[in-house]
Amino acid sequence: MVIGIFVAVLVYIICYFTIKMVEVAYVLKYRKPFYIHFYFFLKKLNQQQKHILINNFPFYKKLSNKQKSYFEHRVASFMKDKDFIGRDGLVITDDIKVLISATAVMLTFGFRDFYIALISKIVVYPNKFYSNTNKTYHKGEFNPKFQTLVLSWEDFKQGFDAKNDNLNLGIHEFTHAIHLNSIKERDISSTIFSDSFNELSQLLAVEEDLRNRLMASKYFRKYAFTNQFEFLAVAIENFIETPQDFKAEFPEIYGKVRQMLNFNISGY
Repeated sequence: MVIGIFVAVLVYIICYFTIKMVEVAYVLKYRKPFYIHFYFFLKKLNQQQKHILINNFPFYKKLSNKQKSYFEHRVASFMKDKDFIGRDGLVITDDIKVLISATAVMLTFGFRDFYIALISKIVVYPNKFYSNTNKTYHKGEFNPKFQTLVLSWEDFKQGFDAKNDNLNLGIHEFTHAIHLNSIKERDISSTIFSDSFNELSQLLAVEEDLRNRLMASKYFRKYAFTNQFEFLAVAIENFIETPQDFKAEFPEIYGKVRQMLNFNISGY
């Protein structure tokens, strides 16, 4: 019996490392995970929560039926994993939990691990809030030390009211969290994200003509040029909201962002 257990464990170890080696080779060649969705069972949203997605989250409508079931599973899982906290009298409702969670799931839909481990709490204010970090009023911020994402609900909603202005608070702040999480974590999707970002940074460093076109273009708002973290957050706002414009104006950057997110969705 002891020999049998030893053989079983040995076979498991061999299979595990063989699969790992195969995936590493696959990632190096194709720059994406070997697989993304694998679940023993799919969690479901209740009818009210599902209607919130259908009526208020355009990205959900772009998905196939199978993708929608995966998306709902991830939204339900994300909501359960995070602690949602209302401030200044704001009551946390299904609308708040579903739409904020759906934003995170949208950005990580091409990831295998979609939880963004660096976030444990999501604090929501009714509108702009005073930040002790830099003593001013903010619409949103991410604090990795306390694993907390903070959002103004009013400004979060405005980000989805105008669907092609390339201004979306939820996308912007979640991108910061995903970026920092990719530096900390070593799962396959985080590795692809951080490696692709490094490739993008190198591309911008060596391509002077591309940098000049970026600075001259009005496609990216000026805030994008604050630093590399803000550039990425703005770039992903643009990628989600106006992908065809992005692809037409800056195909090299568009391709790197698409690779980072591993997006294989209609319209992108």
